[in-house]
Amino acid sequence: MWWGKKNKKTPGEAPDKTKIKTNLEENIKELDAEMGIKKSFDLLTRELSIGGTKVTLLFIDGLTNDQVVTLVLQNLTRLERAEILPDALKKLFNTHLGYTELEEVQYLEDIVDKILAGPMAILVDGSDQALILDARTYPVRNPEEPDLERVVRGSRDGFVETLVFNTALIRRRIRDPKLRMEYLQVGTRSKSDVVVCYIEDIANPDLVKNIKGKIEYIKIDGIPMAEKSVEELITPGSFWNPFPRVRYTERPDVAAMHLLEGHVLVLVDTSPSVIIAPATYFHHLQHAEEYRQNPTIGAYLRWVRYIGVAASIFLLPLWFLFAENPELLPPWLAFIGPKEPGEVPLIIQFFLAEIAVDMIRLATIHTPAALATATGIIAALLIGELATTVGLFAQEVVLYVAVVAIGTFLTPSIELSNANRLVRIGLLALTALFRLPGFVAGTTFTFVALAFMRSFGVPYLWPLIPLNLKALAGIIVRTPVPVRNTRPSILKPLDATRQIVAAPARKPGKKPGK
Repeated sequence: MWWGKKNKKTPGEAPDKTKIKTNLEENIKELDAEMGIKKSFDLLTRELSIGGTKVTLLFIDGLTNDQVVTLVLQNLTRLERAEILPDALKKLFNTHLGYTELEEVQYLEDIVDKILAGPMAILVDGSDQALILDARTYPVRNPEEPDLERVVRGSRDGFVETLVFNTALIRRRIRDPKLRMEYLQVGTRSKSDVVVCYIEDIANPDLVKNIKGKIEYIKIDGIPMAEKSVEELITPGSFWNPFPRVRYTERPDVAAMHLLEGHVLVLVDTSPSVIIAPATYFHHLQHAEEYRQNPTIGAYLRWVRYIGVAASIFLLPLWFLFAENPELLPPWLAFIGPKEPGEVPLIIQFFLAEIAVDMIRLATIHTPAALATATGIIAALLIGELATTVGLFAQEVVLYVAVVAIGTFLTPSIELSNANRLVRIGLLALTALFRLPGFVAGTTFTFVALAFMRSFGVPYLWPLIPLNLKALAGIIVRTPVPVRNTRPSILKPLDATRQIVAAPARKPGKKPGK
């Protein structure tokens, strides 16, 4: 089999391709042997006689626009013999197929790849080439606002599972001729479409080359999990590190903002999530809501979020430490600690509560929307009220676990919130075993590990480590747009200045234009 021979080539070796023959029946026979045209009900062929010349259309049902195919057939069936001879394929290409997305191919492998991606192949008897007419259409939903990145005020569109729609949403916001959308394919069997997006005169060429090179090097049969598979394949050595090294977004405005800063986007067909690379720890703490509000309000919201994230990590270990070692508390905090510790040791209560919260969260995800409220009520009554009544949990345990759960849920990045959850559990275990030294050691180890992490060469804790006071101020406080006139220096952008000039303030009583 010609396809089998091609697949036996070693990685990096140019495959041998089989040229299209002039005999139409032989071409269809070989394509049938490879693709199973007669076995697959959705792989359709349409045999025609156009001006006395045999023509076969080959396409996949459901991936081809029926209206376009009907118009093409109406035009072709009207042609006379004199209109398509002597070279039928060239005449069709240059004169009779007035469609924008049309190309010629000369190898059978190209026909297979194109058809499986959605376009329609047109094979003409007596020609050693074929035409590929891209009239594909994909099932698609409306671009609705992402559930994980909702804002009070702002755009309500979001990325969808169709790649070309997502690139259009980005181009709608950035009409820069330097915006690049480079197409790649991943997977020897899935042949998934991947696009690397960046602004050519802003993004660091080394960063673009690094990301593209890693994607091109991927050797795998398929990536059914789309962007998550790509992430794990282009960030080797970090499989068991829970902290995310790339950021995900489903909002086109967030993606456009990062492009203008010098980041690189990776879009994968069938996924509404776009990869933003590189990403630091603080990138995962930002939310579009902060930039949709007044800078003062945005700064307040950011600090509320920071406090909640810090509480989701340190509140339970610290409370447990002080509850077990009340001598560490100053007199004015002597009230901290359970008045009725319950029948189960505190550390066991915390671990059971952590598991219970995760069980509720997973149950809510898998529960139909109509029953989600009932699930929350059951959880509140059975796990909260009754558990304290029978003495399984201390009341303070339920209170602090609820506060921590809120802090976990308000973390903008679900990937970071999951990583912080593991850190919290680890600190709880170390504190239970070694008390204060365990808490200090666990916190120090986590901080040092984060300090040594990198995302595509960018330090994970930048601008804290290495210290950049100007950039750190922009992390602590949501800066106004006119003040954000430079791009992040750590990305080494080709154009470091955003060239933002605020409109001059008009003096009272002075007419505009004077």
